Amino acid sequence: MQKYILLPVIALVFSCNTSEKEKQNEESVFTIASASNDEFNYNIPKLDLKSANTLAELPLHCINIEYPNKLSQTLGGDEDLKSPNVLHPAFYGCFDWHSAVHGHWSLISLIKSFPEMEKAEEIKQRLLQNISKENIEAEVAYFMGKHNKSYERTYGWAWLLKLAEEIHTWDGPTGRELEANLEPLTSLIIERYIEFLPRLNYPIRVGEHPNTAFGLSFAWDYANTVNHVELKKLIEQRAKDFYLKDTDCPITWEPSGYDFLSPCLEEAALMKRVLSTAEFKVWVNLFFPQLRKKNFELETGKVSDRNDGKLVHLDGVNFSRAWSLNKIAEGLPKYEHLKYIANRHINYSLSSIIDDGYEGGHWLGSFAIYALNSVKE
Repeated sequence: MQKYILLPVIALVFSCNTSEKEKQNEESVFTIASASNDEFNYNIPKLDLKSANTLAELPLHCINIEYPNKLSQTLGGDEDLKSPNVLHPAFYGCFDWHSAVHGHWSLISLIKSFPEMEKAEEIKQRLLQNISKENIEAEVAYFMGKHNKSYERTYGWAWLLKLAEEIHTWDGPTGRELEANLEPLTSLIIERYIEFLPRLNYPIRVGEHPNTAFGLSFAWDYANTVNHVELKKLIEQRAKDFYLKDTDCPITWEPSGYDFLSPCLEEAALMKRVLSTAEFKVWVNLFFPQLRKKNFELETGKVSDRNDGKLVHLDGVNFSRAWSLNKIAEGLPKYEHLKYIANRHINYSLSSIIDDGYEGGHWLGSFAIYALNSVKE
């Protein structure tokens, strides 16, 4: 039996050289609930209105900030040399295209959970201004360019469908207008997935943007939510083609120095989606047998320099590990202990993202929100 006690608005902060037993409390904007039962004692990070207002400032600050900017653009000629807000009038901010997309997702996720947010009306107007019919038409035109067939494949594609899913489940006129405006780009990304996945002979298992399991998970979520049967069936089949025979994932190899995704855990979280419960139990016991052990441990990714755009990726790996662990544990009592590890990962990085520099601030808020949304008491 679990007991929950709301503590003051605090967050647990771990220094890179401090053990978990030496952790100390600092004032923060995040509410932490203390949970205990006979087996586990752990802190549960929770979003409340105050922390939502604070987190909203991260995307509000960057979705219309054009520079610095990493276009990841292939130039076909002088005519392609244009400013970011001309090339991508909807998603030109937050340093790069995919970060702009999940910055918009962050605002929608927060306002859906907390419609009474301080800047709710400003958020709605900024969303409608950016995700306009005309701006999305320009985004589609960019994707249709001769040299842009693989642009943002599949990380940006996945976040675009996550954005589309979040909008689809937002009741009210703002959600319906945004969904209609975004639809041409949503449909194009679906077409790109359906065209690309049958041609991908091997999965990409890295801990950064091209990771196939991550790209399939978010796309599956969209297809499942809107009941896009063709896309969902294709993802299920490709996931089984790629991963069904995998065994003994080398978790000790993780994380790599720049990882913000866990190849092992992203794969397991995907298979949790596409397999039946009975099938998944068999599969995960072969793929990741140590997960079911109550004494399983997974050290958090340690960030040595949060002013380094690559090294700060390790905060991202903590958040993405958390959402994967929570997905794996969902509905499986024997894996309940994974929630402790997930919360520890969130707590390690959570308090750092607000005062972080632009290197992490332009994207880590989205990862934190998605991780926090995955937490179930």
